[in-house]
Order: sequence, then C-alpha cells, then structure tokens
Amino acid sequence: MKILAITNMYPSAMFPAQGVFVREQIAGLRAIGLEVRVLFVDRRREGPTAYYRLRHRLRDAVAEFGPDAIQVMYGGVMADQIARCHHLRPVAVTFHGSDLLGENLSGWVRKIISRYGVYCSRRAARAADGVVLVARHLARALNGAAAAGKIRVIPCGIDLERFKPMDPSACKRRLDWDLNSFHVLFASNNGDPVKRPWLAGAAVAQMNQSGRPAALHYMSGVPNVEVPVWLNASDALLLTSLHEGSPTVVKEALACGLPVVSVDVGDVAERIEGIEGCHLTSADPAELAAKLDLVRQRGGRLDCRSRVADLSVLSAARKLERFYEEITHSNGAPRPAGLRNRLSIPVVFPVDRRADFTKIVRRSNSRQNQIVPTAGSRTALRA
Repeated sequence: MKILAITNMYPSAMFPAQGVFVREQIAGLRAIGLEVRVLFVDRRREGPTAYYRLRHRLRDAVAEFGPDAIQVMYGGVMADQIARCHHLRPVAVTFHGSDLLGENLSGWVRKIISRYGVYCSRRAARAADGVVLVARHLARALNGAAAAGKIRVIPCGIDLERFKPMDPSACKRRLDWDLNSFHVLFASNNGDPVKRPWLAGAAVAQMNQSGRPAALHYMSGVPNVEVPVWLNASDALLLTSLHEGSPTVVKEALACGLPVVSVDVGDVAERIEGIEGCHLTSADPAELAAKLDLVRQRGGRLDCRSRVADLSVLSAARKLERFYEEITHSNGAPRPAGLRNRLSIPVVFPVDRRADFTKIVRRSNSRQNQIVPTAGSRTALRA
C-alpha cells in the first residue's frame, strides 16, 4: 500500500526536535511494509500562505507517486485544503490537540488565527474519508463535524527500543546532575504559555521552601536522541498543561519507568490509571508539590512496561494500516464539485485590527515556496 503523508511538522537541521513524533509514525508505517512518501509543508519558513499554494504540489505528487491514500498528519488550514481536494485519493486526517482545541492563552492575532484553524479542522474532518484522533476527549472538540463511524482513536506510538529503563545514576552522571537530589523534569515547549511552566516552577519552589529540596529541569532544545537519558536521569515527570491531546512524553516516561505527576489533561488519566507511583492532581502549586513529595518518599522506578506495549510505533502503524484499508475499500463516490471548488472563507476581524493582519499576510505572500526532494523521493519535501 502506498501512502502520501503530508505534514507541516518534520525535523530539520534548523529545528531538529520539530515533529519528531511525525517522523516516528512514518518510520513505523514503513517498518510494517507500507511505501510512504512525505510532503513537508514548511510553514515556519514559508508563512501561512504556503497552505494555499499546496494544491498544485498535491496533484503533482499524486500523479507521480500514485498513492492509495493520503494521510494528513495535522489539522487546521493545511488539512482543510487537502481534504477538499479529496476526489484525488481517499484522505485521512490526524488531529493532535491544539488543531482542535485552539490556543486560548496567545495574543489576539494568534488567537484569531488559531480559532480559524479550529474552524478549518472541523471542516476538514467533515470532508475527509477518515478521522484519526490521538485521544478520546478530542471527539468533543470536533463538535459533530465527523460521523462516529469514520473516527478512530489511535495515539501516536513510541519507540520502545529507545525508550526503556536505563541506570538512573549513570544517566545523572552523564548529565552532571547531583546524585543525591530529587530531580523533576518539565518537558517545556519553548515557553508555550499553554504548558504553564510558571506552575511547574511554583510547585518545585514550594517543595524547596518546605525543606524538601528538589531541582527542576526544563527539557527544551534537547536532541531527541538524548531524551531517554533525561527521562531515566529524572525522578519525576511534571505536567501542568492547560490542554493537551495525547502527550508523547508521558508515554515515553512510562516506558522508561519514570513516575508521572500531572494535572488532569489530555489522556494522561487514562495512561496512568492504576499505576502505583503516578499521581493526578489539581493545578495548584501546593497540591502538585505534595504529589511530587509522595514520589520522592516512595523512591524507585515504575513497574509498568507491559502497560505501554500497545503504545509502540509498530502497534500504532498496524492500526493505521487497517484504517487505510477501510477508507480505500469504502471510498467510491467523488467529492461534489461545489464542495471541491470552495477554497477558503473570509475571516472576520475587528475593523481597527484588519490592517495589521493584512500586513502579516502580505509579508507571508512575499516569501517563495521551495521544493527540496527528500532522499529517495522526488516529490517529497523537507527543510
């Protein structure tokens, strides 16, 4: 089976940590025998109008590669544009979280763009042949845009060969951490306010103020190859996000035997349910500190390796393969021309803000879109 995977997140020389989970999902699909071609839309470099220049590249890639199905790896405007070219091949769209939940802590410009992105995600879900959600709770955010029969919940898988228990002391020495301290890991995302790093800092500060010394480490800009070392060197993973889809770092932590303390967000409750040494709590620094202290008092690592066996990259790939087979076998009727030709809808802005946003779009329009073939592929894009 041939799959054309389209993504706006993929590791590059400039941003090696961006979209690592997407690359791993693609590697999983290839490992089970699927032929996957990657089309990378570098929105970060090309600007938001890159999505509206995508249709011709999509047609060229389909004509040259001849995929059985198209997998869009993220929602928003990109997914909307592709799903409504859906007469080319059956389309499945995967939604990860912020593409359906928005960015409610951002500034006004980013917030408006985000809300439009959520609207586009729902429209893409309605037009697509299949919808993949990485967590069950995201179904509510679809707001009825997709029939239940075409939705599958398939969390992103993790590489269990890489994420596994290692010697904690050896990992601490490798990172030059104090062997006698209690180390709390916060998987930050470049200061993203949705992650609420201030809350993590306040919780660890409470521990230190009450005579329970702890060190907080922000895992930002860490090469992916080093992430297992950081997880094994740490004594607890702390998650304080306002919203999440299915945080990959939680699954990676469990695979490494690292205790998790988290607010009730995303699918974390489902992941850590019944695991001794993990705790779900409120978004209160004192409560978070208390749960971290329980982890400190308990000591040791988790014994839950069997719980993550179904969350491997290969397991997720097999589930996706079955879903691709479903949508390719059930797809017969082409998309109605009226829906196919509607390219976009206007976004309504306050009058006094419209000029500022127009400047942003004009700057984006001035950028040129470049196509760089991925190794082994003439039509794939990457940075």
